[in-house]
Amino acid sequence: MSDMTIPNATTQLPPDRNEAASVSGGHTPEPPSTSPFSRITGVRWQWLVMTALFAMACYAPFQLVPFRTFQLTMALVYAIALLGLNLLVGHAGQISLGHGAFFAVGAYGSAVMIDRWDTPYSATLPVAAGLTFALGLALGVPALRLRGLYLALVTLSIAIFLVPLLKRFESVTGGSMGLSLDKPIPPEWSGLAEDQWLYFLALATAVVSFFVASGLLRSRVGRALHAIRDNEAAAEVMGVRLAFYKTLAFAWSAMFAGVAGCVYTWVIAFVSPDSFFVGLSITLLAGIVVGGLGSLWGPLLGGLFVMYVPSFAQDVNQAAPGVIFGLLIIAVMYVAPTGLAGLAGRGAHRIRQLVGKGKTDAH
Repeated sequence: MSDMTIPNATTQLPPDRNEAASVSGGHTPEPPSTSPFSRITGVRWQWLVMTALFAMACYAPFQLVPFRTFQLTMALVYAIALLGLNLLVGHAGQISLGHGAFFAVGAYGSAVMIDRWDTPYSATLPVAAGLTFALGLALGVPALRLRGLYLALVTLSIAIFLVPLLKRFESVTGGSMGLSLDKPIPPEWSGLAEDQWLYFLALATAVVSFFVASGLLRSRVGRALHAIRDNEAAAEVMGVRLAFYKTLAFAWSAMFAGVAGCVYTWVIAFVSPDSFFVGLSITLLAGIVVGGLGSLWGPLLGGLFVMYVPSFAQDVNQAAPGVIFGLLIIAVMYVAPTGLAGLAGRGAHRIRQLVGKGKTDAH
């Protein structure tokens, strides 16, 4: 302690207005005026972008062929699943390689209720959400003693043994053959085709999920998760209950995956164990890393990446699509280490700087 030198705090403070006045010849410089354009770009630009994207999303299915509408629908489904993974990995700092297992539980829970018990489609969504939330709580308890690679291995084991488990209970899950269902029929008042109706169901679920996650992250829960991610020891000293919030993070993450799995069942109308192999969990993790960890836009960009990039890789090289997919991930990580959302954010910030500089020069 005796060798430590404490810097002079006064040297780190900005000059006061009197000092600024003396430097400028007795005139206190006024802060630059804030134009309406800069206020919009600085405060409201996110709402403008969200509104524009939502309008485009509502318009898209009326201009696309059914297959392209199906692809957009699946991108929204993956975005919902990545929303939960982003909550756990990006905001809570916990690693999970078993997210696809909760996705499968939500899908199979919905399929079994519809096929065996003739449950209405809309009723399966809250049940799938509640079931996966409870499983997430159960997983969160043993995960409290683990972190890093050890936690990743435990969650990975869940994704590995789920597939043979689903095949074993053939009377319920349909075994290796899976379960075939009927897709939700669009109501007559909507005037929509089947693919359009499914798209809007996925879009509505995604919008609600994003608002729920956004509100959660702005609450005490979000602040606690960020504190745990940044420094667990410091968070505990500040009074954050590590066990409670870590378990809650797993539960919320699993719930969003279950909701995505339920909507997946509506869209595909078929579930089988081979659809939820361990590669799905790894692909979802790659999707949120590429999309942008800890970003509001990361799950959406990651969902688009998970949906379209494997299809693009298949078109480029049918013999080795995995190689193309891996190379694309490496290329994106090299260009945008913070993900696509971080790259877009830096681009938007640069544009605002150039616009502000241009207005300053004009004055």
